[in-house]
Amino acid sequence: MSRIIYLDHAATTPVDKRVFKKMKPYFTELFANPATRWTSSISKKVDEAIEEARKNVAVLINALPEEIIFTSGGTESDNTALKGVAFANKDKGNEIITTPIEHEAVLKTAESLQDFGFVIKYVPVDREGFIDPDDVKKLITSKTILVSIMHANNEIGTIEPIREIGAICREKNVLFHTDAVQTIAHLPVDVEQMNIDLLSLSSHKFYGPKGVGALYIREGVPIAPYMDGGGQERGFRSGTLNSVGIIGLGEAAKLGKEEQKQRENHIAKLRDIFLARILEEISAVYLNGPEGDRRLPGNISIIIPGIRNEPLLVILNEKGIIAGGGSACSASKTNPSHVLQAIGIPEEDIFSVVRITIGKDNKQEDIDFVVKNIKEVTNQLRALSPFWRK
Repeated sequence: MSRIIYLDHAATTPVDKRVFKKMKPYFTELFANPATRWTSSISKKVDEAIEEARKNVAVLINALPEEIIFTSGGTESDNTALKGVAFANKDKGNEIITTPIEHEAVLKTAESLQDFGFVIKYVPVDREGFIDPDDVKKLITSKTILVSIMHANNEIGTIEPIREIGAICREKNVLFHTDAVQTIAHLPVDVEQMNIDLLSLSSHKFYGPKGVGALYIREGVPIAPYMDGGGQERGFRSGTLNSVGIIGLGEAAKLGKEEQKQRENHIAKLRDIFLARILEEISAVYLNGPEGDRRLPGNISIIIPGIRNEPLLVILNEKGIIAGGGSACSASKTNPSHVLQAIGIPEEDIFSVVRITIGKDNKQEDIDFVVKNIKEVTNQLRALSPFWRK
């Protein structure tokens, strides 16, 4: 096997070589702790690079630098947003609204808050995974303190109407958090125009390093610190800063801002070509989530009836094609996808899902090669399957 075609960019992306180049000096030469910037010239340089990174992240989402808190990634950002808002606002109410198709970083966090007396309400989704903003409005009461709805779904690619949802929350004086891990640097995100109070992002989803992310907290939002200690990040997130990771995140954010539209156009074009061919060339295949601009540019989630996804993905891997069967964070679990269950995928089809997520460096020839091989392997597996109608 000499050729690798990577099509699992929703799970993680490779670090851009320009990002790595920016990070490299901070491993061995500029290694000092930025907290000692008043007494160390090396620390001062590191601190200045971190503040440059903070500014780059802020520019990417149209926020102020002081509204950006660095974290270890999307999961920590989601935990901080939900728990921090809940505990800081418990005197105002105890209701939190979310959806059944959120990432588990939100769902599990919300469930844990029930042990502290908080009530979790779930907005229903339709067959394509969309939220109706009016359903959010109907669930809000005088006890509601937070609405948390993801910008786009990591499994089926559905882009939610968060601008409208944010406007409703603003009108009702309820805080609005969105998990934007899948959309940052892939779609335009503007926290002002979208009425967002808190936003989670993760560096490794847009060509930055793993283990670093950020939480946007609108100025004035009451929120309790998630981690206690030395008071870094203005007291919101204690702990020595991951300076190398943060500087990589900042460079990835800068490149993401500069190249977002170009990447989006290229990736969406490949997505549409892939989807048109796979639906035409393999019988009975169907798409999860919406078509066109209402789904993430690089996301394709399909059901291939008559086969299980595991053998398909294993054989594709042997051919040098790396794809996914759903959320990477749940890949080790045998439970069916909560997202596919929520949108009503038949039980017999749930383990027949294949998720292809295209990246900025994929090419037309990659798509041709992958479609050809999925078609061949599907035919082989269906010929052996007792469940496939001949």
